[in-house]
Amino acid sequence: MSLKPEQVERYARHLVLKEIGGPGQAALLQSSVLIVGAGGLGAPVALYLAAAGIGRIGLVDDDQISLSNLQRQILFTTSMTGQSKVGMAAKRLAELNPDPVIETFDTRLTTDNAAEVLADFDIILDGCDNFPTRFLVNQTCHTLSKTLISGAVGRFDGQVSAHRSNPKPSKYDRVLPAATACYQCLVPGAPPDAETCEQVGVVGALTGIIGSIMALEAIKLITGSGETLLGRLLVWEGLAANSRTLNLPADPNCPVCGTP
Repeated sequence: MSLKPEQVERYARHLVLKEIGGPGQAALLQSSVLIVGAGGLGAPVALYLAAAGIGRIGLVDDDQISLSNLQRQILFTTSMTGQSKVGMAAKRLAELNPDPVIETFDTRLTTDNAAEVLADFDIILDGCDNFPTRFLVNQTCHTLSKTLISGAVGRFDGQVSAHRSNPKPSKYDRVLPAATACYQCLVPGAPPDAETCEQVGVVGALTGIIGSIMALEAIKLITGSGETLLGRLLVWEGLAANSRTLNLPADPNCPVCGTP
């Protein structure tokens, strides 16, 4: 596809990157991503992917904006409190960049609607705040052969991983990619001592770091740039300003992708 003159100007810093260039920007404009959770992680993910020119962005969240969200959920403003997160997010993203088509799902994902919601998107980014939804997204991505990028934060630490446990040929791959571990290979079940950010707190800037890494991974996957986090886990320790990346082997006993 050829870019319009205003798109050449808008995406100029992408176009001069040899890893992206014109073909990569065209791929971004023709791609689709679904963001599960329009909160601390979903906010920076949505902003950076809309700015990058993702062609279609889906937002899933049934919550309303509260004052306590604004310390980290940078999509929203004080005047938006009490209103729908996905509705206000769509408005902000359209103001940032009119190119993406924004689709909103003002609902909670359930076993009844997850497959329908995820089906028409290329890449799924999960930044939700509870394990039942994380496991549901992972199971649905495995069933539908979707690529999943998962992020999590708490206190000063965060992590990002990418999963393609049931691959099928896609427009982003020249050859069929190898299967990776799924999210439940990493987290088989909800930890008995799991705590929420509401309970333990989270520094707002951390969600920007982890959300931006998630957005970057999506851009790399779509444009075929660099080495992605597929089959790997990146751990960020904010207080020490340290990060490390670990390999994630598939678990043969995984309840989702393991050998029956």
